[in-house]
Amino acid sequence: MRDRITFKCSECGEENYIGTRNKRKNPERMTISKYCPRCNKKTAHKEKK
Repeated sequence: MRDRITFKCSECGEENYIGTRNKRKNPERMTISKYCPRCNKKTAHKEKK
């Protein structure tokens, strides 16, 4: 079962992206590198609690 997760910028804290993942196969939190329009650069986005 895939659950929807929200990604939050690690620098400014803005929630920019929504994705899905299988919590049974990947129990740890995801981190992706995406563009943040508020910071105006590419930053690490971590899964929101």
